[in-house]
Amino acid sequence: MAIYITGDTHADFGRFTTKRFPEQKGLTKDDIVIILGDFGGVWFNEKMDMSEENYQLDWLNDKPFTLCYIDGNHENHSRYYTDEFPIVDFHGGKAHKIRDNIYHLMRGYVFDFEGKKFFAMGGASSHDIKDGILKPSDYKSLKDLARDYNKRTRNGELLRIDGISWWKEELPTKEEMQRGIRELKKVDYKVDYVLTHCPNKEVCKWFGFFDSDSLGDYFDELLENGLQFSEWWSGHLHKNEYGIYGKHNVIYKEIKRIE
Repeated sequence: MAIYITGDTHADFGRFTTKRFPEQKGLTKDDIVIILGDFGGVWFNEKMDMSEENYQLDWLNDKPFTLCYIDGNHENHSRYYTDEFPIVDFHGGKAHKIRDNIYHLMRGYVFDFEGKKFFAMGGASSHDIKDGILKPSDYKSLKDLARDYNKRTRNGELLRIDGISWWKEELPTKEEMQRGIRELKKVDYKVDYVLTHCPNKEVCKWFGFFDSDSLGDYFDELLENGLQFSEWWSGHLHKNEYGIYGKHNVIYKEIKRIE
């Protein structure tokens, strides 16, 4: 089994063409490619035309490898909390089955790929909402909402729209965090890889980001509890930097083989 890892895709899957990822020609469905959040392939809501999304998911499903991903902050999280996608047992953890060969690795589980343990904890805080989150219910129509949104973003404001481009579930719940602690206890807090969308606080500070949230505090708690790992991989920051403090890696558009 070969395991590759990459960063945010935001529904732009061009990096998985054979031209840009020629290694896939030698892969099989037993091989894994992991996206570290902001997958974007599950995005539209029931009022939108789903044909584009379905086309992209079907295209990815036909790739020679199995695609796995953790969620980021830019996902339609509400769809994961319905029965749209079945929850299945997957390599020792739980995953949403999006297609036969596409799996969303659920928050707080430890997955076993060829004897290597991967702790997955998706989610992150959005940093492009400093000027607010617009609520459709505050507008007479979606046209009025779009008009206000377009005007304000053209003027440089950073806005998102509740239920359309932002969801409150972007950060893990207390239950999901507690699940992670329970699952890590089962393996004595020893894993080979940690997979998150947002890096931990120290790595964020290394890049000059000093904001904190419940997820950053949670990562601190795991480390204080003795979490041991060989490598910690994150996306979110749209950068490629490896070996930070020896074990931390932030990846964006590159695709790296890690096993």
